[in-house]
Amino acid sequence: MLFNSFEFIFVFLPLTLFTFYFCLYKGCHRQAIACLALLSLFFYSFWNCKYAALILLSISVNYLAGCALSATGSRKILAAGIAFNLSLLACYKYSNFFIDSVNMFFGLSISSLNIVLPLAISFFTFTQTAYIVDIYRNRTARYPFLDYCLFVLFFPHLIAGPIVYHRELIPQFSDKKTFRVDYRNIATGILLFFIGLCKKVIVADYFSPHVSAVFDLAVRPTFFDAWAGVLAFSMQIYFDFSGYTDMALGLALMFNIIMPRNFNSPYQADSIIDFWHRWHMTLSRFLRDYLYIPLGGNRLGKPRKYVNLMVTMLLGGLWHGAGWTFVIWGGLHGLYLCLNHAFRDKKIKVHPLLGRAITFICVTVAWLFFRAGDLKNAFGVLSGCLGLNGIDPHPRYAAKTEVLAIFLALAAVSLLPGSVDLAEKIKPQARWLAFTVLLALVSLTMIDNPSEFLYFRF
Repeated sequence: MLFNSFEFIFVFLPLTLFTFYFCLYKGCHRQAIACLALLSLFFYSFWNCKYAALILLSISVNYLAGCALSATGSRKILAAGIAFNLSLLACYKYSNFFIDSVNMFFGLSISSLNIVLPLAISFFTFTQTAYIVDIYRNRTARYPFLDYCLFVLFFPHLIAGPIVYHRELIPQFSDKKTFRVDYRNIATGILLFFIGLCKKVIVADYFSPHVSAVFDLAVRPTFFDAWAGVLAFSMQIYFDFSGYTDMALGLALMFNIIMPRNFNSPYQADSIIDFWHRWHMTLSRFLRDYLYIPLGGNRLGKPRKYVNLMVTMLLGGLWHGAGWTFVIWGGLHGLYLCLNHAFRDKKIKVHPLLGRAITFICVTVAWLFFRAGDLKNAFGVLSGCLGLNGIDPHPRYAAKTEVLAIFLALAAVSLLPGSVDLAEKIKPQARWLAFTVLLALVSLTMIDNPSEFLYFRF
């Protein structure tokens, strides 16, 4: 079920809100939590009901591991829990990647496995791995099984984040503030939801066919076509992911649940370090807290720091997708971060506007590998960007309307405030109501054939 579908907006969401607030009206707080958990499981099962058993197995194993760790603090139990989580990822997400890589490097023809990637497996695996590591580090946290289930299953963050920590979410399930009607939260949540929906159905979906024309149809795109495709994808993924994030935070607020901010105008960053403080912020902190710092962080000298940065970003790239294009994407960002830190260590300063331009170009070049279907496709588009495929004064795919749309979108992401900053200014005034209604009407009329969010694939 997609956030941008009519069945979600007009059936699932109203039913879930009614059930939750009816339970609150009756004073049945635990029943409200139980209903949210069950309806979130239904939301997940709507995609493919057979994978409901998989996520329930994952939840049960990690909860039991957390209980055992809380009681014993055993490193063996921690290792077993992490191994279980990684084995799920390895089996469902990386087995075919491993087979394809062996075939490519050794010239073999081993058949790929008929495995369908379960929805959100990367997200709920990271969420629960962080949980058992935290319990191992601090054995005082103990939660009811129902609360833990909702922590993992809560539908606003389940499919594509934010990646939430247990200490951020579970305590809210017993907080009195959660079980009262807060009209400001509801109004802010609705506004955020429709801002996100507009980003998705009006902007991101507009760029989608233009991106596909270059990456999926063109064999060797020429200079202007290649750059139009790459820049269009930079805009598509920005508005697609920020739109999902806005909708997720807005949906959570409708239930009085506050989730961490995950997106903060990343194309306004003036360095790659700043970019990763703004893009997928909860993934950045997860990689920092559970990979970079355990590897040694910056405590073991500069050479080791750069190695740790590269390893972290390479694995972060592989987390996004089982393909060498994602490894290269992660490697590029690792290289960017190493260079950025080296410049900072030498106290080399760059004008903020120049830094912003350099950062955007570097990020855009890396997006090329993120979007490409395979290495051949990636290097074909890259050749076009470098002018090696020719410079056609009459490009086939870069229409004037698309170029104008790219410049308008780029101006918007460079100058306008973030959605959360805007939503925080909401007041009980007629103009805010009119603005929200206008967004809702415009976005709803633009829904035709709902498309998945890009991060659903990870």
